Amino acid sequence: MVIETDAAAAAGATPAFVTEHAAEIVAAASRIAGHVRRTPVLPAEEIAPGVAVKPEMLQPTGSFKVRGAFNAALSLLASSPDARGVITVSSGNHGQAVALAARSLGLACTVVMPEGSNPLKVAAVRALGATVVSEGVTGANREERARELQERTGLAMIHPFDAWDTIHGQGTIGLELLDDVADLGVVVCPVGGGGLISGCAIAVKAARPDVRVIGVEPELAADAAASAQSGRHERLEAAPATIADGLRSMSIGDRGFEVIVQRRLVDEVVTVTEAEIEQAMLAVWTRLHLVVEPSGAVGVAALLAGRIPPPAAGSRLAVVLSGGNVDPALSARLLAAHAARLATGGSAL
Repeated sequence: MVIETDAAAAAGATPAFVTEHAAEIVAAASRIAGHVRRTPVLPAEEIAPGVAVKPEMLQPTGSFKVRGAFNAALSLLASSPDARGVITVSSGNHGQAVALAARSLGLACTVVMPEGSNPLKVAAVRALGATVVSEGVTGANREERARELQERTGLAMIHPFDAWDTIHGQGTIGLELLDDVADLGVVVCPVGGGGLISGCAIAVKAARPDVRVIGVEPELAADAAASAQSGRHERLEAAPATIADGLRSMSIGDRGFEVIVQRRLVDEVVTVTEAEIEQAMLAVWTRLHLVVEPSGAVGVAALLAGRIPPPAAGSRLAVVLSGGNVDPALSARLLAAHAARLATGGSAL
């Protein structure tokens, strides 16, 4: 599925909105410097001509989420120096990021995670000193459970995607892409709750309105594509069963809906199948020698499936590889199948 917005609709992206939030993203970049890494932009001609990748799996905790987590936690302490601690909901990567930020800044941390979350991510959250609450938690009720705990404990919420401090932190990826890719023509981001693509879209469009911003999500979790198509804030009826566990949000956040649908700062939303995600993971592992998780591979999946055209001559297409925290069981299954295919004369990816 491909959802496009016409040029006339760009009027919805008012200069004041973009300028004000872009300034907050610049402030976030200064605030989080020293806590997060400036990840490189790597040529990825092995994937397709004119393509580059931004490997956010090189961040502390293995995903881009540390950007928003540290910006939110540092902003909290600036406004409330006596804050007791923080609470969040997460499928894993955001929980790790908030746990690290909390430990670094001397805050208590509770992470509400659905039962059945990636065990690697659950263990990593606990290893960073956070309390994990999972009993009876599902993808559908996790936010309600977190709000109940927040009211009972007085902890401050750091939302994974529907808070401006988080979105501004994620938008620092867009600033780095603008700095490092002079011929930037297209930016491709995964879409779960919408925080990453919203921040990147604001940062990029503020400086370069001509750069196209494309979101990618699994077909099994296509709420953003549905929202872009209908113009309404669509919500999935049930928790999606996609292997891209970081993209299992029931809907994009209110702020993401404003950026993506109402302000039209995202040019397209495309979707990919589960098989395409798996093929993209193997392609990144074997061609680029980077460990990417399913959620981080959806942009490459869309490229390989032909849902995103190659960049125009003289321009570069940058794909954000959002994380690398792969479930070991999934890794073993995919690599075993790949090895078996090669052993029987199958072609390399």
